[in-house]
Amino acid sequence: MKLKGKKILVTGAGGFIGSHLVESLIASGACVKALVFYNRDNDWGNLEALSSEIKSNIEVILGDIRDPDFCMKIVKDIDIIFHLAALIGIPYSYLSPRSYIDTNVSGTMNVCQAALENNCEKIVHTSTSEVYGSAQYMPIDEAHPLQPQSPYSASKIGADSIALSYYYSFNLPLTIVRPFNVFGPRQSLRAVIPTIIGQALSQGEVKLGSLFPKRDYTFVKDTVQAFIKAAENKESIGKVFNIGTNREVSIGEIAEKIITLLGKEIEIYEDEKRVRPEKSEVNRLLCNNKLALDILNWEAKFSFEVGLEQTIDWMRNNLAQIKAGGYII
Repeated sequence: MKLKGKKILVTGAGGFIGSHLVESLIASGACVKALVFYNRDNDWGNLEALSSEIKSNIEVILGDIRDPDFCMKIVKDIDIIFHLAALIGIPYSYLSPRSYIDTNVSGTMNVCQAALENNCEKIVHTSTSEVYGSAQYMPIDEAHPLQPQSPYSASKIGADSIALSYYYSFNLPLTIVRPFNVFGPRQSLRAVIPTIIGQALSQGEVKLGSLFPKRDYTFVKDTVQAFIKAAENKESIGKVFNIGTNREVSIGEIAEKIITLLGKEIEIYEDEKRVRPEKSEVNRLLCNNKLALDILNWEAKFSFEVGLEQTIDWMRNNLAQIKAGGYII
């Protein structure tokens, strides 16, 4: 199934991954309806960064997936849904766990119910590697046990379960894409790579939490291709796909790579307020992407170093608009 000419809804379209996905879908010839969280200023989030030509081909809708009636209206006549709308920050989930349940779990149910009642051809639901918690074995495949080590990860486990229940109970044609750590241009300072780059560009030091956790980082353009391949592939229905590179790197190593690429002498400090609770910190996440390779014919094309260079270039050109100093949860 090719996406050209298909009527597609992207929830969370104003976010980091969502904006890149919308960009790729428009380039492929799809008809895109982009859902952005309602705000009084009609702010389209990261969609604002797209070219005027691309924006002129997007139907932007402002609203809230927590409203089931609203979801039912916007899904009418839609062929394919990419569901990315979610609350994502782990530190903020310590402060406001109920909001994560309302948005990530109840919101996902609303989207799935709307997709079911409107006979959508396919829904691609977005998960996260954080659902695995601290690895019990490496690399992590889709059969790895799930462990909710933060309210955020608990809410995503709940969202994934709700989504799969609609496949098993009602035959909703649904696929779950489970990205490991995604990075690239337009990512907010709530993520570690833009945090490091922003501080390194604007200050003479970099403050971080623990330097030891290791993650599997995938460049955003590669991640978007995984979403598209999952939507196009009929064999993907009812399955969960890990999306990663099968390579891990520590936060300390990332900071050193970024500082080297910038050609600066910058000190790295541990900031106690950025350190996560001991039982909540996930120390290693390394992806086994064999299922995505075998069924979706997907693998990462961008190296970590090339992705870092593109991210640094984007942040250097947009530094005036970025609050790079303080700790953003």
